[in-house]
Amino acid sequence: MASSNAYAQRDPMLKKRDDFEDILEERRNSSDLRYALKCYTPALYKGVAPCKSSMLKSMVLQSDQLHYVIQQVSKETGRQTDNVQEEVSAILDEMAHSLQLSTVRFFAFTLSKIFKSLFKSIRVNEEGIQRLQQAIQDHPVVLLPSHRSYMDFLLMSYLLYTYDLTLPVIAAGMDFMGMKFVGEMFRMSGAFFIRRSFGGNKLYWAVFSEYVKTMLKNGFAPVEFFLEGTRSRTSKSLIPKLGLLNIVMDPFLKGEVFDVHVVPVSISYERILEETLYARELLGIPKPKESTSGLFKARKVLSEDYGSIHVYFGQPVSVRSLAEGRVNRCQFNLVPRHIPGRPDEDIHSFVNDSAYKLVRAQEDNMVLKPWVLLASLLLQKQAVGQEQGTALDELTAQAVWLRDLSRQYGAFLHWPDQMTPSEVVSSSLSLHRGLVRTCEGKVQLALEHEEKLLSQAVIVLSCASYRNQALHVFLRPALLASAIHAASSNQKQEVFNSFSFLRNMFSNEFILCPGATVQDFEEACYLLVKTGTLQVTQKEVLVNERGHRTLAFLVSMLDPFLQGYQVVCRFLCEEATETLTEKQFIPAIRKFIIKHLLAGRLRYAEVLSSDLQKNSLAAFLRLGAVEKIKGYQISNVSPCLGGKLPTQKAVVARL
Repeated sequence: MASSNAYAQRDPMLKKRDDFEDILEERRNSSDLRYALKCYTPALYKGVAPCKSSMLKSMVLQSDQLHYVIQQVSKETGRQTDNVQEEVSAILDEMAHSLQLSTVRFFAFTLSKIFKSLFKSIRVNEEGIQRLQQAIQDHPVVLLPSHRSYMDFLLMSYLLYTYDLTLPVIAAGMDFMGMKFVGEMFRMSGAFFIRRSFGGNKLYWAVFSEYVKTMLKNGFAPVEFFLEGTRSRTSKSLIPKLGLLNIVMDPFLKGEVFDVHVVPVSISYERILEETLYARELLGIPKPKESTSGLFKARKVLSEDYGSIHVYFGQPVSVRSLAEGRVNRCQFNLVPRHIPGRPDEDIHSFVNDSAYKLVRAQEDNMVLKPWVLLASLLLQKQAVGQEQGTALDELTAQAVWLRDLSRQYGAFLHWPDQMTPSEVVSSSLSLHRGLVRTCEGKVQLALEHEEKLLSQAVIVLSCASYRNQALHVFLRPALLASAIHAASSNQKQEVFNSFSFLRNMFSNEFILCPGATVQDFEEACYLLVKTGTLQVTQKEVLVNERGHRTLAFLVSMLDPFLQGYQVVCRFLCEEATETLTEKQFIPAIRKFIIKHLLAGRLRYAEVLSSDLQKNSLAAFLRLGAVEKIKGYQISNVSPCLGGKLPTQKAVVARL
């Protein structure tokens, strides 16, 4: 293992952070109509003229790659080429965006009104905007925003219009097509629509990939998509999806462009519009179908306060620099460019590693608000049974302690220095008064005893979604703290083995870069030594006397996830004696968990999250604790899970 001194060279506290400006301040003091009708003349890639939708479609239809695939599909299916060509045209009509400046101006006016009503401020790092402006002029650009809200893609286009930057074309799900009028408005503001699943449809994949690459190769506009694939209902970063990233890297790998610049964007909400909606989805309550009528019914949110938003445009990442020393592009000279093919293992590994780095960049630049720390503390208090709540002054003191600790760990924390700690805490509690209550000077989660368990779970999962925003800051130290707790001795190798197992088990749950176990261990050691929690020698990991408080907090951060994995395994070992289909698994495990929660045998309502249940099952499969034969079979689950999981007991659950 490398020395912790190596990590010291990358001390997160040394990282310079850009300053932010509030773009709503000007909107509050000037005309929204004048803003929407302003002279909009963005700088373009190498001066390329904007491309009309009809011209773009024509370029896609004339591409050699698409012609090749059409011929292949015609031969394989026996259909006439003209018939296949008609299907391609229909797919393209369904998919293509149709950007119209008049629609953009309408959204600019409308969103100004909405944002001023919903948010106190929308803060943007201007240096990031300047870097993006330069990148757009010099290279094809791909924007990769984090995805925590429906608001994300609207906000991105609003910001680029505000700063007179080229508007992006945005990959959007077909769900929005059900919103008749609004769906077409989105199309005319830059959205292109893709089906959620089209894995085996060779023709659809060819049209989709050629559409994206044509925009990118010609530099008509930045391409925007969500690397996580979908919105995170838990506010944790999701494991990246590689399909679109493969497509946007392909023109560089095949030498069709000199470089592509990828820009990670971190969008941080002080209060998420969909917080309770997400919690209900995680509990198995279906989300409302997107519709225009539903959009108008949601107008009541305009009367509420959702705090501030921070948007951080990260450093543009050169695909050329990422590929240097990793990819031999000569291999692409062996096959004509127009012949599609699956990437080999080296390319897949390169794209996968790049995806993780980009999601980590998003995480590093997420701006945490004080409520994130308060939610972390309140959830831990609730879990240990402090039913009467925590005194406000005690909670404030704990929040200040956690503020200082998180800053030492490199958190990008927005804590108003012009306010006293008690004012900061009171302001945060007021903003989130739907989730907490203060009574007689004591603060606790708003869990009413007469409410049903699922109603209480909505509050807990909503609070957990804010706690989860800070997990990337504490994750590696928390894994080490849990490893120390689980290891049979304080020997460094023993602790490392425990850390390695826990990290491997949770790699479906958190963003943990493949092949970086030693680096993560050394980072955790460095941070805990730096903050006086541990002493780490060549052979031992020792806890300092003043380090117990920090270790206890870190262990408690991961404890709900650990208990979730334990209860899923226990269910499979003890209860799943009959075959289960995939659709039956989540309802069955939920029923099992509710029974144990009501009996007081589980501490965390968080284990009701379907996201946690699916991730744990996927982890057991990957670890070999579950074998998929005709179904799933439990075998030899490691005692590193706290010794509470059953071991060496087989059960088949057909999925």
